Amino acid sequence: MKRKPSKPSNTKTYVSRPTISTAIAITQVAEILQNKEFVSVATCDNSCRPNVAPKFLLKSINNCIYLADYVIGRTYRNLKDNPRASLSIMDFNTLIGYQINGSVTLISKGPAYRSLLKEFERGKIQFSAKRLIEGVKREKKYKGFELEFPEKIVIYKIDVNEIVRIGIKGNVERQAVYE
Repeated sequence: MKRKPSKPSNTKTYVSRPTISTAIAITQVAEILQNKEFVSVATCDNSCRPNVAPKFLLKSINNCIYLADYVIGRTYRNLKDNPRASLSIMDFNTLIGYQINGSVTLISKGPAYRSLLKEFERGKIQFSAKRLIEGVKREKKYKGFELEFPEKIVIYKIDVNEIVRIGIKGNVERQAVYE
């Protein structure tokens, strides 16, 4: 008979309970995303090998987050096989972290793609202008601006189905998100 490995004594046990409402969780995440240009996106391939990469944030509407991927590498391949992702963001004012989990739709053609591509172009210009102004203010030179973004991109539509709030003391609150 095999014995179960014992749990190390220094391991914390986290209790996850839905103590925040869905509306509050969505509002908190939306407020943080307003000031972000990039978010970290975690995916896994079919062999459970993880990948995390920054992606350009297009917009957040209700329970959906739209990201632009201009690298089109491992994240894209992983999402084709396993269309689930986890995003990580941080509120530096409160030191509260958020994990946003959801299912992903790849958008690479059609009317929705063309519309989102226009938003990406506007976002690129705003991002580049912001970097340029910041560089002048701080007397800092950046090596890359909007001209460095490739022409081919894929849009990821993430339908958020869970928000995990990670408090400053390590408390974890999970909230399912329903449409």
